[in-house]
Amino acid sequence: MRTISRPAVVFGAALALALAPAAAAQDTAALEQKYRHKLEQPFVAYGGWLTDLDQAKRRAAAENKLIFVYFTRSYAP
Repeated sequence: MRTISRPAVVFGAALALALAPAAAAQDTAALEQKYRHKLEQPFVAYGGWLTDLDQAKRRAAAENKLIFVYFTRSYAP
């Protein structure tokens, strides 16, 4: 049975930590792209929806209405 040497494990962990920020930045860009694409869909673009919660609260208070809030992360992995 062959075991992995301690220096190899330390090197692998250091390499993974060094590359993590670059991977995270790419993931963020991809998520932003998916989010923008979702906002362009007809049911969002033409539905009269508000995507700013503070703006929705002000409008609801002015019109004496309730707020229906749906939080989702369908664009996230």
